[in-house]
Amino acid sequence: MNPNNGAATNRGILAVGAYLPRLRLDRKSVAAGHRWMAPGLRGLAQGVRSMANWDEDAITMAVEAGRRTLGGAQTPAPQTLTLASTTLPFADRLNAAVVASALGLPKTLSATDSGGSLRAGSSALIRALQGSGNTELLIASERRIPRPASTAELMAGDGAAALLVGEGEPIARLLGAASLTADFIDHFREAGRDGDYGWEERWVRDEGFSKLVPPAVKQALDAAGVGADRIDHFVMPERLRRVGPLVAKKVGVRSETIVDTLFERSGDTGAAHPLMMLARTLAKAGPSEKILVVQFGSGCDALVLETTEQASGSDAEPAWLDDGQIETNYLKYLSFTGQLDLEWGMRAEMDNKTALSAAWRAEETVQGFSGGRCGECGTVQFPASRICVNPACCAVDTQQPYRLADEPAKIRSFTCDWLSYKPCPPFMFGHVEFDNAARVLMEFADCDPGDLAVGVPLDMVFRIKDLDAMRGFRRYFWKAKPQLKAGE
Repeated sequence: MNPNNGAATNRGILAVGAYLPRLRLDRKSVAAGHRWMAPGLRGLAQGVRSMANWDEDAITMAVEAGRRTLGGAQTPAPQTLTLASTTLPFADRLNAAVVASALGLPKTLSATDSGGSLRAGSSALIRALQGSGNTELLIASERRIPRPASTAELMAGDGAAALLVGEGEPIARLLGAASLTADFIDHFREAGRDGDYGWEERWVRDEGFSKLVPPAVKQALDAAGVGADRIDHFVMPERLRRVGPLVAKKVGVRSETIVDTLFERSGDTGAAHPLMMLARTLAKAGPSEKILVVQFGSGCDALVLETTEQASGSDAEPAWLDDGQIETNYLKYLSFTGQLDLEWGMRAEMDNKTALSAAWRAEETVQGFSGGRCGECGTVQFPASRICVNPACCAVDTQQPYRLADEPAKIRSFTCDWLSYKPCPPFMFGHVEFDNAARVLMEFADCDPGDLAVGVPLDMVFRIKDLDAMRGFRRYFWKAKPQLKAGE
């Protein structure tokens, strides 16, 4: 066990953000589909779990969480990016580099992928808080695919959380931390496979949580110089129900400080979940409140944080934790996760090979959504070109890069195509007009045909454009998402 003392500096958590997919899978519909062979699942069929769309993965969700974290006017630019996940889509490609490109971060950035256990996010947070100098963006993102009829299918959720750590005026500072590393196998998943294999829950509770967590928490509290009774918020993801009160009692934390695990609203988002629960806690906590964060997995991480005067103490829930759209079609979920091989017909028979040389040349255009702005007349266009598209200008070689991802836009025209292949028909696309007058033909995402109308305001989202199943490659681009109220 390695205790780590937090330094009394201005380094801390400067900004937080989180993302949950719009779709929320109704657990009752999942349990109903398995009633014939696993009737016991109905005991877990309360609430909903977050469900990624077909074009979402750990990378796209990380981009959304990162955008929400870096969106503040006073937010400093990071020099370091860490992407933590146990479900990164690429084994030999820097996934964090894709995220950095989509966020428009400079190529001088130091980027790292982190994985291997559910502690990937919490361990990276400890390292970032104990660092010095650099401003670090830490994003944890997860899209796990549990096996059908497993308890994990009901308990897991998809999502991402991000924290910006550095010097300045932080929301919270680290007081102390401790880590314990142990090859305690409560579950495992072989590389290249979907679905975890889990061991008996009572053994995990009695030999894992009960014996490994308390020593780590004690070390963290001692390092922070804080008594357990002074903790105001106890943040600990618990895949096993009723483990929270058990651990709280063992470590001396008051039961009323246990933070909602969000089980009935999102499910357990894996390596992202301690950071997601922390993001919600920081959004609601007031100044000078102490937070104990614990993440179990191949050992244990424990962090003691204290909020500063920058903490808002809001009673409102953060916007990312809205109710989303309830999805009751369990077959759609199975199709989106690749566990149901549907007959899509000949239109789905295509070779989606990506020319990597062309992808490199167009990286800033495609992944960074960067167009051009004419230095002579100010016309914005996408894609950029040597000649300005304004017929009254036509200036040559005057364009400067202009990022469109965060620009306001609206629908100018739209089409719903039921004949073209899309993993979630129909194929919805149309002309998008930005407030700067740029127009781009784009695909619409996270909506139904009835949500589309001329003039509807749009948000840009980074998504999977298409999948090359033959070679195991996925291509990304930006799509337009109609602005909808919660529940629509």
